[in-house]
Amino acid sequence: MSLRQSIIDAIDIALTEIRDPKPVLVTREPFEPEKLAITQFPALLINFIDEERETTTMGLTAVGRRAGNIRFEIRCFVRGTELDKRRNDILNAIENALDADRYLGLKASGVTDSQVELIENVPRLAPLAELRIEYRVRYNYVRGTQ
Repeated sequence: MSLRQSIIDAIDIALTEIRDPKPVLVTREPFEPEKLAITQFPALLINFIDEERETTTMGLTAVGRRAGNIRFEIRCFVRGTELDKRRNDILNAIENALDADRYLGLKASGVTDSQVELIENVPRLAPLAELRIEYRVRYNYVRGTQ
């Protein structure tokens, strides 16, 4: 399995294991939040945004070390009353889950750091609220092994 796939799987697991408030739906498959049942909230959608790579060392052969940054978007949907509290509770839970291991359990595989970089409130009409979170993972690898 590629490091990229291992990273997205680790993010998925970290978010699925949140206990309070427990996300009911954690997926990479697009959905329409307006069509979800109230029992499916909080709901999280994980998307790949982009990836940057650079060569960090070069050798006489094609083998060399490379570094990369992958950015993911986590869209978080809550529904009900007290939307500010629900938003803040799920945001806190997501940050705690992702900060629990900044290597995502993949330090030996090359992950060097990860962090939430942006939190954005997305305007929605009540009783629905949405947050958009950008999460960056830094990693390195030997060319030809990715």
